[in-house]
Amino acid sequence: MIKIAVYGKGGIGKSTTVSNLAVALVKKGLRVMQIGCDPKADSTSLLNGGRRIKTVLDLVREKGDDFTLEDMVTVGDEGVFCVEAGGPVPGLGCAGRGIIAALERLEKKGAYEKYKPDVVLYDVLGDVVCGGFSMPMHRGYAQKVFIVTSGEKMSCYAAGNIAMAIDNFKGRGYAQLGGLILNRRNVENELENVQTLAKDFGTVIVGDLERSRLVQECDRLGTTVMKKYPDSDMARQYERLADGIMKGFE
Repeated sequence: MIKIAVYGKGGIGKSTTVSNLAVALVKKGLRVMQIGCDPKADSTSLLNGGRRIKTVLDLVREKGDDFTLEDMVTVGDEGVFCVEAGGPVPGLGCAGRGIIAALERLEKKGAYEKYKPDVVLYDVLGDVVCGGFSMPMHRGYAQKVFIVTSGEKMSCYAAGNIAMAIDNFKGRGYAQLGGLILNRRNVENELENVQTLAKDFGTVIVGDLERSRLVQECDRLGTTVMKKYPDSDMARQYERLADGIMKGFE
């Protein structure tokens, strides 16, 4: 089982990228589970017709521990197994606890044994890398971390912080930095900015995604490019991203 964490600052298009990546991997014949690790709980919405699924923390609040795997896991488009950690009631509790609760309960209830995913994708908010948000990097969860970034200053800054957190875990058997995913915003010197970032952290750009109206349209419709426009050049870019990521596990 390959376990991948994808980080990036809020609003960078991380969940859109992960959802399209999930479908691209399924089309390669792999069984994929996508776990949303963001209190907004919208990571998997594009795989469910724009609908937000029940979160693990919703279930915990409503039922304690008296719920099943089927309550936690929704089968989305192309058979992607979808899980959302969720978050606390606004102003109460710690958002990172949702991630910890979700991952602990998935293991406790035997999710990986039942669904037997070939690839698990953890979609993690990257504006902060502390507490529960850093959990997919360690404790034996993800093997590699990929960071979605544009060439914008704040996006590169957040990506740098995430890369530094990974570097701080080096030598402890935690996840390694697998590479950067450039999600273009068409800013000046964008490629050069991200190439510099990659060089600073001794890593590579594993995917280069253009800013596309198809992505914006599909986001609005609550679906993925991979589903609605499977023969488009944008779909090819997601497929190449899937190839680039999987190459690191050969």
